[in-house]
Amino acid sequence: MTAEEPRQAEKIAKRKAWTFASEGRPSFADALSGREGFSTFWRYWVTDNLWNLAHLAGHFGMKLLPMDACSNLGAALGLFAMPRFHKVASRRARETIRALRPDLSETEQEALFRENCRAQGRLMTEFSVMNRLHNHRDRLKFHDLDIIGEAAKAGPVIIVGMHLGNWEVGPTALQRINVRPYAFYLPPKGRAKAWIAKRVRSKAGLRFLPPGAEGIRPAIKILKSGGVVSTFCDEGFGGFIRGPFFDRKPHLEGNLAIAIRLARITGATICPWYNLRTKGFRFECRALTPIRLPPEERPGARQLDDILMLNNAIEPIVRANLDQWFFLDNSLRPK
Repeated sequence: MTAEEPRQAEKIAKRKAWTFASEGRPSFADALSGREGFSTFWRYWVTDNLWNLAHLAGHFGMKLLPMDACSNLGAALGLFAMPRFHKVASRRARETIRALRPDLSETEQEALFRENCRAQGRLMTEFSVMNRLHNHRDRLKFHDLDIIGEAAKAGPVIIVGMHLGNWEVGPTALQRINVRPYAFYLPPKGRAKAWIAKRVRSKAGLRFLPPGAEGIRPAIKILKSGGVVSTFCDEGFGGFIRGPFFDRKPHLEGNLAIAIRLARITGATICPWYNLRTKGFRFECRALTPIRLPPEERPGARQLDDILMLNNAIEPIVRANLDQWFFLDNSLRPK
């Protein structure tokens, strides 16, 4: 079967629309409504704010450190904290490693897990120094990123990233080719974390789309006007890896399907890219071959083939770099 020939009809789970709902702000009346209301009020205004203060102090405190020292501190903290305080995530990570890398010995699998712990820790602390890369661009190396720039000049583009290395370098890297995308933005849990993330990403030049179903229409409008939208098609949700498929049955519950849908509606070119950490706080960014979806006889006739085409572009990259993959601590099977 050639790439242009759609496969026979095959059952594929339908996608359920997901809408983001932010946490409400409990009032004093809620605190007087009963035990549950008081607990919610206390957590929001007291317990959460203590954590918010700690996160803000940590973020601005680490800004005082040199870039490599900040990154190395995160690596040490990640290796210390993950196995001790995140036991469920650690168990899932080890299970995922065994499933995806059975060719490795137990010692090699454990070494991969420990390196991933370091990578997870680096991601947390590097937020404090990420935007210094604008003035230290020697820390970024580029391979074929001009491919994305040329595609953006020719028409709408969907940039598909991967959660490898530190993907927060993306806005800085894309500025080199004069591309400033809109991105679906899901705030981290915790008000301080969400504020820090939005502040750092805004300063880097990223523009935001609402998360979930509310972001689809604005994204279509941007693409139809010839703009650029960024998304990630490797993802974990609720402790479960939704993408890549890793030889599992394809489904529509994830960003792989959204990217294909947006490309079909708008005629956008899909441009996958990723970055890898080379040493400390230094990265290499690479663009893959752009994906232009072939014609289809009727709407949806190539849906499964299109999704697999995109999955097959990103899956080998993720599988080859599990030590730097953010979602390694998610499970391949829903619980």
